[in-house]
Amino acid sequence: MTVPRASAAAADSGPMPVRHYCTAYLEVCKPKIVVTIVFTAVVGMFLAVPGMVPVDILLAGAAGIGLGAAAGAAFNHAVERRVDTAMARTRNRPVVAGVLAPRSVTVFACILAAASVGVLLVWVNWLTAALTLVSTTAYAVVYTVWLKPATPQNIVIGGAAGAMPPVIGWAAVTGAVDPHALLLFLIIFAWTPPHFWALAIHRRSDYAAADVPMLPVTHGVAFTRLQILLYTLLLLVASVLPYVTRMSGIVYLAGAIVFGAGFVYYALALMFRDDPTLPMKTFGYSIVYLFGIFACLLLDHHFQVVMV
Repeated sequence: MTVPRASAAAADSGPMPVRHYCTAYLEVCKPKIVVTIVFTAVVGMFLAVPGMVPVDILLAGAAGIGLGAAAGAAFNHAVERRVDTAMARTRNRPVVAGVLAPRSVTVFACILAAASVGVLLVWVNWLTAALTLVSTTAYAVVYTVWLKPATPQNIVIGGAAGAMPPVIGWAAVTGAVDPHALLLFLIIFAWTPPHFWALAIHRRSDYAAADVPMLPVTHGVAFTRLQILLYTLLLLVASVLPYVTRMSGIVYLAGAIVFGAGFVYYALALMFRDDPTLPMKTFGYSIVYLFGIFACLLLDHHFQVVMV
């Protein structure tokens, strides 16, 4: 079975198999980012209770939060066609390539958002549905449409949306926003600038071509390197707070220090060494860091439960 292509230019090469459309719709959901969001949300769920998370809440919560994240990602693809066209990294995305029409992707994003809210309202609770909708809207509209083209602090301010998943996961289990969940929010919030600015240094020519005021474009690479180091040090302090507040124990503290030391190493290397490979190495390690520190939170929580 085949369906018509989304643009006249694409139609010149004939109809496209349905599986290619499915692949394109999956791509606009940014599945790697969705996996990261769902993982941190699930960790938030487990940290909220001393034992096992109810299976129905775990599955429905993960599905609803994942659908919300996919909705925000799809809307990002729909509205950033001009920017994506100007950047080498993104110029082959489905909307830019004409595989999917912006209107179709926007409708798809709305369907995903509605499904997210529906799943969470029916099988989880209203607070989780509301927080997910607010987070999706903040990323899709406040960050993508307003902040990203307006200020080099877009990542700092918009990072609040990306830091919400563990808070949402916690709310899915307890029906409330707990101060401990806000510590998890703080960790991701502090992690976001050095994570994205490392990539922005590597892709600064792309952002300049697209007229996006990322920090390396507006303030230079040297200033951005300094900001990465300062935020990494702030992140190291924030990552210790779960231990200080007795939310987590020694197992987590050891992991936080080890992974944090690694991040500080890369930030210092980026600051003082003129190595063109370091920005992407720092970016790659930042992903390892986030998964590692949240895995340590989960491991420590399980260790404490077993010890009790």
